[in-house]
Amino acid sequence: MKEIKIAVIGLGYVGLPLARLFSTKFSTVGYDMNQSRVDELMNGHDTTLEVSDELLQEAINKNSFFCTTNLEIIRDCNFYVVAVPTPVDENNRPDLKPLWGASETIGKVISKGDVVVYESTVYPGVTEEECLPVVEQVSGLKFNVDFFAGYSPERINPGDKLHTVEKIKKVTSGSTPEIADLVDSVYNAVLINGTHKAPSIKVAEASKIIENSQRDVNIAFMNELAKIFNAMGIDTHDAIEAASSKWNFIKLSPGLVGGHCISVDPYYLIQKAQVYGVLPRIMSNARRLNDGMGEYVANQTIKLMNKKGVMVKDAKILLLGITFKENCPDIRNTKIVDIYTTLSEYTHNITIFDPWANTERVKKEYGIEIFNGQMQQLEGQFDTVILCVAHKQFEGQNIREFLKDSSVGVVYDVKGVLDRDLIDGRL
Repeated sequence: MKEIKIAVIGLGYVGLPLARLFSTKFSTVGYDMNQSRVDELMNGHDTTLEVSDELLQEAINKNSFFCTTNLEIIRDCNFYVVAVPTPVDENNRPDLKPLWGASETIGKVISKGDVVVYESTVYPGVTEEECLPVVEQVSGLKFNVDFFAGYSPERINPGDKLHTVEKIKKVTSGSTPEIADLVDSVYNAVLINGTHKAPSIKVAEASKIIENSQRDVNIAFMNELAKIFNAMGIDTHDAIEAASSKWNFIKLSPGLVGGHCISVDPYYLIQKAQVYGVLPRIMSNARRLNDGMGEYVANQTIKLMNKKGVMVKDAKILLLGITFKENCPDIRNTKIVDIYTTLSEYTHNITIFDPWANTERVKKEYGIEIFNGQMQQLEGQFDTVILCVAHKQFEGQNIREFLKDSSVGVVYDVKGVLDRDLIDGRL
């Protein structure tokens, strides 16, 4: 094959870090339909904070990487990588519209001999049954005759500065043995820890679903334990700490399962399993349990307020954090909104403070106004405080200073990170 020229379709949390990394070895173009996103990146800043300004500007200045909304610019590429979202609809059914759109985009520019690799998380079969027929139809080319395909599931962990994209071991696959080798070699050229070459595209697709579904089920077990032990008056974290003294215990903590991966991807396999006549009870139950934890946290907090004589109706409540995880601006599918919604049935005096979240994006996505001032301005104002996200800005903070009356008010710790002397309850 001729010299590799890469186009990455979709410049979000997955696509941008990957495109920047590819640009260290290959001529790379990032394509996105959002002009403001492209302008932001070409000005040397990534608002997702996944790629540092220094690395981004270095790639752009070396002329090995640039971003565009112009489809014609990626026409001379020959290795296309799709990194678009794979959401679910309001009924938790897979929404393949972004993938279909990206496949149509590629169909308009792909040429004979080119390769398209999908990274978006899907159920087994989506690449070959849903995406490639669109490429064929739009391009007029025949799959595995005129163009070829691969699948390499993304393993980006938003906000994680330890397991960055270049350090992640990637699963790769191809539509023929030769293309599998080619895809594997392209990824190996930029990865420190190499790859695992799967025997087929469907196996590679299945591997990604397993990763996220397993974690979802494991966290659901911890959340179920938390509900049981809270009812029994046992501190769940103490019990987990004791159990983890055994060498083969898998130590996890209860918590809210949000974001665009663990809380979404299992639905893809759940839906596909039912097509084959299999009812995935464990996965389905895990999803229901984890999806209900925001409401559970709110109700536990209300119970504590009642016990301490704090009037719930019209109470002033502070939620610390709204992003789906700590030290990350990602608000996609955050379960903090479920806490907010449940508490809103009793009071509209709810303030959310999050130094990482973009106030405009929160307003647009959820219709919620969040506090945009300094944290110190919030001291001494609230009846109840819930630590929702363990941002580094909250470390070492005396959370009770936000209460009107430190001796009466309620502090609830969702993350289990606060000093036990400062809290009234935790998940």
